[in-house]
Amino acid sequence: MTEILQLKNVVKFYQLADGERFEALRSISASFEAGELVSIVGESGSGKSTLMNLIGGLDSDFSGEILYRGENIHDYSPKQLADYHKKSIGFIFQNFNLIPHLNLIDNVALAMTLSNVDKATRDQKAKELLTKVGLKDHVYKKPDQISGGQKQRVAIARALINDPDVIIADEPTGALDAQTTDTVLDLIKDIAQSGKLVLMVTHSDRVASHCTRILRIDDGRLISDEQLGTLNVEKEVKKETAKPKNMSLLNAVRLAFLNMKAKLGRNALVAFGTSIGIMAVVLMLALGRGVTTYIKDTMNSYANPNVTEVHRQSMVPDQKQQKDLSSGDPAELSKIQQNNMAALTGKGTDNDFTAKDLKKLSAIKGVDKVEKGYSTLSLGTNSVTYKKQNATIMTLQTMSSNITKSSIVDGKAPKKGEILLDKGTADLLDEDLVGKKVNVTLTLGDKKVEETFTVSGTYEQQGSNFSTAIMSYSELNRLFTANGLQLKPNVVYLYTKNKDNTEKIKDKVKELGFSGSMQETMTAMFTQMLDVVSYVLAAIAAVSLVVSAIMILVVLNISVVERTKEIGVLKALGARRRDIRRIFVSEAFLIGLSSGLLGVAVTFVLQLLVNRFTIATFEVPVVSLTLSYALIGIGLSIVISMIAGFLPADRASKLDPVEALRKE
Repeated sequence: MTEILQLKNVVKFYQLADGERFEALRSISASFEAGELVSIVGESGSGKSTLMNLIGGLDSDFSGEILYRGENIHDYSPKQLADYHKKSIGFIFQNFNLIPHLNLIDNVALAMTLSNVDKATRDQKAKELLTKVGLKDHVYKKPDQISGGQKQRVAIARALINDPDVIIADEPTGALDAQTTDTVLDLIKDIAQSGKLVLMVTHSDRVASHCTRILRIDDGRLISDEQLGTLNVEKEVKKETAKPKNMSLLNAVRLAFLNMKAKLGRNALVAFGTSIGIMAVVLMLALGRGVTTYIKDTMNSYANPNVTEVHRQSMVPDQKQQKDLSSGDPAELSKIQQNNMAALTGKGTDNDFTAKDLKKLSAIKGVDKVEKGYSTLSLGTNSVTYKKQNATIMTLQTMSSNITKSSIVDGKAPKKGEILLDKGTADLLDEDLVGKKVNVTLTLGDKKVEETFTVSGTYEQQGSNFSTAIMSYSELNRLFTANGLQLKPNVVYLYTKNKDNTEKIKDKVKELGFSGSMQETMTAMFTQMLDVVSYVLAAIAAVSLVVSAIMILVVLNISVVERTKEIGVLKALGARRRDIRRIFVSEAFLIGLSSGLLGVAVTFVLQLLVNRFTIATFEVPVVSLTLSYALIGIGLSIVISMIAGFLPADRASKLDPVEALRKE
């Protein structure tokens, strides 16, 4: 027969706490062939289990040589050692070491799962082996639903799943009654007759008598090697040339999911606790966006979406000016204040558009029409009088496409000899002022002008509470000319037929060095302030995520302790450190994913409830949950969970398989 395994002067020491060394194995030498059923007999503490751990590759800290098909396993790399566990060695444990939350098929197929064999193939092979050991009717049961003898049969089937050369059985009948022992021994004998080397650790001479060869160990020494007979081997062992694959991420996630399912109550509470923090963060972001959107929509509703209002310079300080204002330089401060006041009052040549400016603006792609305009703010110098009622006009501006027909609540746009008043001012003078003549006093340059106009209509205020009078640009130009003055436009309106072009036009206007309307500037300022507040509130809410991370860390650490023996089994079956890490990190990922989804779902429900209340009370929805915020919440939950899960996962991956298998 083919020699499979050879031991040459194998020595194993353990370092004791007092600094001394204990010699567990002393120069063990032996060789083994395919088709042998070998029992290794000895009292507790004799070194037989230590020898099996070395042969099985669970412990590589030894001197001497253990040659598997001529290669010393002591020199194996971690990858080669994992492949050795997957394809060359099968373990049958005394206490079965089945994974309780997996059914029998998954328990048997675990080694194939670690080798990334497809599910259909591994399930078929597992069913065949379970049928072979007499468990055809129990394949979907969990380990706690079958007897001890049946559990050992499952363990035998698991050891055979990848068709290894060597089967190591550690006290396989130690937990069984006499009748079940005989059944299990017959199965093990059949395994040896199929051409495999079976090494069986036992302290029972009765069990050893079923073997073809007995090695006796005492005090770490091989004291006898007795040949009892041979088996009729059915076939020679044929090894596949293909190297085993590694476990895929998908299989790691599946194993993590099955464990989470087994601890559903605990994991659900952890997910719920984490989801509260995620919900708070997402809700704050959604609330900030909702309020910001409301402000933008309110401001934009007063303007024509097809029109872009353009000024030579901003009517409120920009970011650079705000920085200069805070610098404390009196001259610079005065200059900025004068420029801004000139912009507001319509005075100063710096605010007038030149022919060159108008040409630049008309050349912007998407602009279909350029309208000249004029706007000025006065402080008590302009007024309108009807009969004995007088009202101060603070804003005088020209008619443009920016004032939509829907804004004019009564009457029509002004033409020659007409003026349009805001509804508040008109109502102050008379309840029905449309079509009636009023006396208007205006300050144009240094001249005070008085003239009679017909009120063409009234309109709703465009985002301000200033009393406003509007006339056509040509009519205002007539007044300037009649008084020896020249009207120069200090505001321009860019009209586009396609409102989808408006944002691009506004961007181009800023690129050319011009400014938008006051309402745009104010909206931007409010939006920035609300964004800052929203992010600050979200950051405060995110503090709760630290508590969630600690909770996940604790739960996964508990899981590592609870599953220590399972980790030992996985390593014995060929799991790499990376595979163990993947399983536990995948569990953290699933906790994070479920927490994120739950947090977003709760936020969505709260959005419906809060918006129902605010719409009924203020006619405004204030919470706006977007897909991006939902994805941010879910992503944040996953990242925090995986960071928290890395330390327990790394700890699990570093567990010594021998110590892990001893864990009770």
